[in-house]
Amino acid sequence: MRVKYLILGLACAAFVDGSALATKAQAQDSIYVPLLTYRTGPYAGSGIPIANGMHDYLQMLNERDGGIGGVKLNIEECETGYDTKKGVECYESIKGKKPVMINPYSTGITLQLIPKASVDKIPVLSMAYGLSASAIGNDFPWIFNPPATYWDGLSMMFRYIGGKAGGLDKLKGKTIGFIFLESGYGREPIPLLEQFAKDYGFTVKLYSVAGKEMQDQSAQWLSVRRDRPDWMIMWGWGAMNPTAVKRAAENSYPMDRFIGIWWSGSDDDARGGGTAAKGYLALNFNGLGSNYSAHNDIKKFVVDKGKSQVEKDKFGENLYNRGIYNSVLVAEAIRNAQKITGKKVVVGEDVRRGLETLNISAARWKELGLTDFGAPITAVNCADHNGHHSAYMQQWDGAKWVKITDYIAPMKDQVRPLLEAAAKDFVSKNQPWPKRTEPCDKSS
Repeated sequence: MRVKYLILGLACAAFVDGSALATKAQAQDSIYVPLLTYRTGPYAGSGIPIANGMHDYLQMLNERDGGIGGVKLNIEECETGYDTKKGVECYESIKGKKPVMINPYSTGITLQLIPKASVDKIPVLSMAYGLSASAIGNDFPWIFNPPATYWDGLSMMFRYIGGKAGGLDKLKGKTIGFIFLESGYGREPIPLLEQFAKDYGFTVKLYSVAGKEMQDQSAQWLSVRRDRPDWMIMWGWGAMNPTAVKRAAENSYPMDRFIGIWWSGSDDDARGGGTAAKGYLALNFNGLGSNYSAHNDIKKFVVDKGKSQVEKDKFGENLYNRGIYNSVLVAEAIRNAQKITGKKVVVGEDVRRGLETLNISAARWKELGLTDFGAPITAVNCADHNGHHSAYMQQWDGAKWVKITDYIAPMKDQVRPLLEAAAKDFVSKNQPWPKRTEPCDKSS
């Protein structure tokens, strides 16, 4: 009898151990992709659609393809509320799970993670946000910010403004207003703006908006009305954007001379001004609408199965698509890492290499079911972690965004030397700063 119970006990133990091993094996056979998101707080209006787009594209890959290269993605959100302290807490809580990449979705959080990335061997993707100078790959081998930096974005705006004015030299004696969220994000392009003011002879008027003022801005727009700038540029986020558009309309500012950076161009941002918002402009680098085969697959495999939080009328809106664009970069970097290493289950060090040799041609965008969804990503390499790719100008027609220009190239010849100087300055102020030891792949 004792032998019988001993055998039964060993069998049970084997079952339990086997289950544990199976669970452990399952964890080891997945690729952990955390998403730092904010579905709550004053920035939730911008954060929610991006979070939905990021999640839904990756989830679609799981549902349709079984993940990437036959390996499921372990997708997990961590709520930051767009708060830097909470964002860092999220990072510290998940880094032990060996994420292959971090998506901070906040310039403030990104700035805090930059020194940690090389120590923890986790690449940071701050897609078209964060520290512009981190485009310099030799100084920031673990930080990536394609497809364009904020300084690229500002230079594209000035190409557009110059085109309307008859040349950038025609800006001499003019006034350019800059309304911005009082944060690292909002202040990021100011050095280049001030340099352009010297180069082209215009005056800059700065209008700072503190977090507590985002839904008011009466004082700022009273100043705008007094100063009468020839053009207004906005670096806003969350509740600041629709309020600014509304105030601009109330003060009869010409909307076709009011330009937002790509984070100030959501559908809800423009709707904030009502019918008077017609004509408002914003840069964009991702496609508009849901007329893409990838969207059909997201709807079929994720939305219709109740595995998405997106509202039906928000599916395919601009910031939802921005989230999809972000996750395309994540997925393609993972896929690229698998190709480079020959491994299925890649880790952060592998995906860093995948990001550093990222190449998404027009043909590849088409293969992904996203024909013309974005300009080709062709210039990311060891020295350049951004690529300085083009964006286009979109305009609000009163009901939706409309693409009104071809892709506008940044002033790379002017921007790149300034970025290199800014990177050198950042490194000098943050000593000791580790020198790059990561080798470059030949394909770079």
